[in-house]
Amino acid sequence: MPPSIPKFDGFYDHWAELLENLLRSKEYWSLIEHGIVVAPANATQEQRRAAEESRLKDLK
Repeated sequence: MPPSIPKFDGFYDHWAELLENLLRSKEYWSLIEHGIVVAPANATQEQRRAAEESRLKDLK
């Protein structure tokens, strides 16, 4: 049974904790804290590789 997404019930602090716990359990919280790595248009091969590794890691 998949976890249910907490619905906002007017109590933001409680809802935010529930949502953060859900995202941490699915290992998505790093996207919130660090954002998504995108290689610039004139990226070096190393920068493109790092961006691709980050993207693949986030797909799991």
